[in-house]
Amino acid sequence: MDTLKRFYGLSLIFTLICLGLGVWYGAESTGTMSGTAQMLWIIVVLSVLEISLSFDNAVVNASVLKNMDHVWQRRFLTWGILFAVFGMRIVFPLAIVAIAAGLGPIDAVSLSLNDPLEYERIVSSAHIGIAGFGGAFLAMVGLKFFFDGEKDIHWIGTIERFLGRFAALPAAEIALLLLAVWGISLTLESADALTFVVAAILGLVTFIAVEGVSTMLELHEEKQRLLGAAVRSGLGGFLYLNILDASFSFDGVIGAFALSNNMIVIALGLSIGAMFVRSMTIHLVEKGTLAQYRYLEHGAFWAIIVLGAIMLLSARWHIPETITGLIGAILIGLSLWWSVRFNRTHPEGDVAPAE
Repeated sequence: MDTLKRFYGLSLIFTLICLGLGVWYGAESTGTMSGTAQMLWIIVVLSVLEISLSFDNAVVNASVLKNMDHVWQRRFLTWGILFAVFGMRIVFPLAIVAIAAGLGPIDAVSLSLNDPLEYERIVSSAHIGIAGFGGAFLAMVGLKFFFDGEKDIHWIGTIERFLGRFAALPAAEIALLLLAVWGISLTLESADALTFVVAAILGLVTFIAVEGVSTMLELHEEKQRLLGAAVRSGLGGFLYLNILDASFSFDGVIGAFALSNNMIVIALGLSIGAMFVRSMTIHLVEKGTLAQYRYLEHGAFWAIIVLGAIMLLSARWHIPETITGLIGAILIGLSLWWSVRFNRTHPEGDVAPAE
């Protein structure tokens, strides 16, 4: 109970507030108990789907947060949630509508409330660009983890060692991604192909830019440490995590329209899920779960590569979100089981040869 209160207390309070807002909005907009109950049910389902689809996000977040100081971990949970909830779940879809339809912010809000079907159509029409940007960014996050010649722990040994051998070849993962983007673009109409390629390149550039900022900040922090300063900013990791969260949320925002085209209902449901993902992240960090289960991180990064690939492929072929979540859950579940098996065979913490 103490653990639940410590790590998930704020998320539970936030959930109650969102559900309360859902009841109020349902009563105001439908005027019936059945309509309110149906709206509340959709909010609950959306929140559960967001949590289940984003566990790999929490694991990857934890792998970054574990190297940040406690101050920036808390800032990610507090400041970052404003970006995740308000920015990605509310402002982002409205911005798409405003840009695509040439509307002002107020008109975009009015459209979302008064003509939800048109609002859904406009947001969904931006899917190709979103798929290119988000898919490229996520794919680079996953590939960077495995294109590492210094990794001495391997879960899927044959494949991971093979990828590790290419780490000495500069930008090998970038070349692989660009080839995949080019191949998918060949299956699209000319206008869509251009949108897809440009969006993917922007996703790649964003990843490189964030990595560059993080590296510069780390070098500055190392210099300060050598001079005797003990404070580590963690700003680079903070920026990286928020962009990563944004990429994860793209498909969730688009996929939510399968259940509802009401902006407020979608925002409430996905926001609850986003809050719990952050709580799970902090829980994983403070409990040292990644250290206890040596392959869990690998499973999450494989899930990210799959998610990135699915997002890229979704520019041409529709792939249900259920499949995406199921593949991610299977990969993380298998990596967890492999980790438990390793712990049982090495109870004293002995290090097995590289696999």
